[in-house]
Amino acid sequence: MRILYVTTVSNTINSFLVPHIKLLIEKGNQVDVACNIVQEISHDLIKLGCKIYNIEFQRSPFKKANYKAYIEIKKLIASGEYQLVHTHTPVASFLTRLACRNIPNIKVLYTAHGFHFFKGAPLINWLLYYPIEKWLSKYTDCLITINDEDYELAVNKFKARSVKKVSGVGVDLNKFVPQPLEKKKELRKQYGYSDDFILIYVAELNHNKHQDLLIKVVDVLKNKIPNIKLLLVGAGKLIEDYKQQVRDLKLKDHIHFLGYRKDVPNLMAIADVAVSASRREGLPVNVMEAMATGLPLVVTDCRGNRDLVVNGKNGFVIALDDVDAFADAIERLYNSQELRTKFGRANLEMIKEYSLENVIKYMEEIYRDYI
Repeated sequence: MRILYVTTVSNTINSFLVPHIKLLIEKGNQVDVACNIVQEISHDLIKLGCKIYNIEFQRSPFKKANYKAYIEIKKLIASGEYQLVHTHTPVASFLTRLACRNIPNIKVLYTAHGFHFFKGAPLINWLLYYPIEKWLSKYTDCLITINDEDYELAVNKFKARSVKKVSGVGVDLNKFVPQPLEKKKELRKQYGYSDDFILIYVAELNHNKHQDLLIKVVDVLKNKIPNIKLLLVGAGKLIEDYKQQVRDLKLKDHIHFLGYRKDVPNLMAIADVAVSASRREGLPVNVMEAMATGLPLVVTDCRGNRDLVVNGKNGFVIALDDVDAFADAIERLYNSQELRTKFGRANLEMIKEYSLENVIKYMEEIYRDYI
């Protein structure tokens, strides 16, 4: 079959979808990719024969450039004789399903990596995104969700021909692994950390990821845990705001901005606790990577986070803006190696369900229905 993968920007392909595309190619299919190429597409896919189409989708649904993108994706699908289109991310999925409505003999799969409407979401999200997703669901052969809340909503409210729930995009358990104590000490020395108590948060620096909450948490804890270090891994438009917040609170010795990194497995390995302050998630890869590394977790109580973390079993789940409760949870973990070990072991067991191997197997079953 000729299959087209569509995402709004190329980063999504590179970060999450390369193994899925490889699976389809290994089964004898021709897979092409259409997206806004803001980051060079993985050479692995090009070597496998993928054709790459630059369609300049814009993340904001209100950008006029999306009309041109709609015309281009419709022309590509109509002329490329694709039998299957698998689309990801909201804007690209909206425009692509719109384009596919009147094209015969084509199957459309849509993976929702977290609807913009959810319990507690702003009203504008429900008014804008919910009606569109509900309407376009009837033009979707298979709607794939990755968390319980989205799955239940899709089953009960939408009209997709089939709704499936998959355990995210999968985490590579060969890449993210717990390290023995000696290896951890060696890595810490390489990175310039020794007896520090290290928290790690791998996420884009933006409003949704809510790093300002963690900065406040460290401010509460700096005297109780003098050796506390928070590693903020990622880039984003709020980096200067967050750096200013750190300067204002005189926390530059406690909070390190590491930017975009390719050594996340090593950074996870040197940490003591992984944290997530998100306001909204689909099924967070950073949390799954921390689980695979055997780290205890402290996360906010949002969709996606609570799918992965069971309060008191493999971490602590804290109300969205409760700085003091978040700080208390970290202090409890700091004071108890036993608790950190208990949560870490639970994560190593729980993450098996979300392994890349398991996710790929289930995706293969889904594809089999359409190929």
